[in-house]
Amino acid sequence: MVKKIAENIWEIEKEGKMNVPGVILASDVLMDNIKKDGKTMEQVKNVAALSGIVEKSIAMPDAHQGYGFCIGGVAAFDLEKGIISPGGVGYDIGCGVRLLATNITKKDFMFKRRAILDDLYKRIPSGVGKDSEFKLEDKELDRVLNEGMDWAVDKGYATKEDKDRMEDSGYIEGADASKVSIRARARGRGQLGTLGSGNHFLEIQEVETIFDERTAKAFGLTDKEQIVILIHSGSRGLGHQTASDYIMKMEKEYGFKHLPDRELACAPINSQLGKDYRAAMSAAANFAFVNRQLMTYQVRKSFEKFFPKKEVKVVYDIAHNIAKFEEHEVDGQKCTLCVHRKGATRSFGPGRIEIPKVYRKIGQPIFIPGSMGTYSYVLVGTKKAEELSFASTAHGAGRVLSRSYAIKNLRPEVVRGELEKYDVIIKAGSAKGMLEEAPAAYKDINEVARVSHDLGIGNLVARLKPLAVMKG
Repeated sequence: MVKKIAENIWEIEKEGKMNVPGVILASDVLMDNIKKDGKTMEQVKNVAALSGIVEKSIAMPDAHQGYGFCIGGVAAFDLEKGIISPGGVGYDIGCGVRLLATNITKKDFMFKRRAILDDLYKRIPSGVGKDSEFKLEDKELDRVLNEGMDWAVDKGYATKEDKDRMEDSGYIEGADASKVSIRARARGRGQLGTLGSGNHFLEIQEVETIFDERTAKAFGLTDKEQIVILIHSGSRGLGHQTASDYIMKMEKEYGFKHLPDRELACAPINSQLGKDYRAAMSAAANFAFVNRQLMTYQVRKSFEKFFPKKEVKVVYDIAHNIAKFEEHEVDGQKCTLCVHRKGATRSFGPGRIEIPKVYRKIGQPIFIPGSMGTYSYVLVGTKKAEELSFASTAHGAGRVLSRSYAIKNLRPEVVRGELEKYDVIIKAGSAKGMLEEAPAAYKDINEVARVSHDLGIGNLVARLKPLAVMKG
């Protein structure tokens, strides 16, 4: 039984084997979308039945059906009684978004738009299983997994300023390359600096609207029509294989008949297998940080070719498929919990030590990207999010059409025509990939961002409009 308990807040009453209630953060319109996919609410209920879950099982405004947890699912677990689950992190471990800001105007960029997009397409491989120029031997790959951005700085692919403007400074403590299988490493070895397929993208955008001038300026978004670049990618085959490996291990060790859904295979947080998964997950997340950094390196080379005296700076980089140990207040008591975010963005308010010093007094930058022709949004984290959603908000628009349905029912010429109408050019590896990620396949990003702002789980800072899109 789901009921609306406040504006944009719905509750699934605790029943059956649920240990806590479910909470869905959505407007009436978004809730209609969520109900139609048939399984999202069931997955919220299933997560609520897991051992050691604290307070509530949550779905974000962009929620839709996923593997185990719904996409947009958030849950926090007690460290003594709780579990850790690959289905609560996702196959693309460490998948996330990075925003780069330039001091280039739209007017200057538009003269070279097509040439820059073509150049980026040559420098950054995209699509399934593509190899890059950064193919590493075992010793170097282990350094990437163990050290994250420290490796990139040491090799000259990143600056210290890049590292200082990233979640966890681009390095998750406790990562252990030895917990990542040989097969996973083989799959990832040649994929650093590559975009991948599916919903991954690189977009060149303009700052179209500024809602909060003070915060936007602190983030380096100083003017309308300023050119920025948004990169969405993750840990590629390495992360996918790591998730598969540990799902199998957890099923073998603990079984799944006691679970509400086999896809929620898990291990106690403090078990050896739980610790091993966390170490492997952290290593895959470090790989994802470096992957986005090497694409940043290529973006800089490309823009330097066309704009030799201009700058490309990292605004922030944040993962939205991850489990983290964080301090939260529950029933008036501060405690450390294992917070799973599966397609959800962390939203810490001012003062949290986890936020880089440059943003600590303001709050953490948040990015909610759209799909190709639609807007993307920059928001800022809030104290309200820490109270309402374990400091989490949406990570994108969220699907309303399955990939198979989109391929069967949308036409490439219609999608291209829609993009042309919005003055967006695209470079895509295949028509299939473009159809899967067409704007019509997603919820209304404007509504998702509005609900986040109205709830106070991420406040609007700026809106970005795409000008050139690169897809796998």
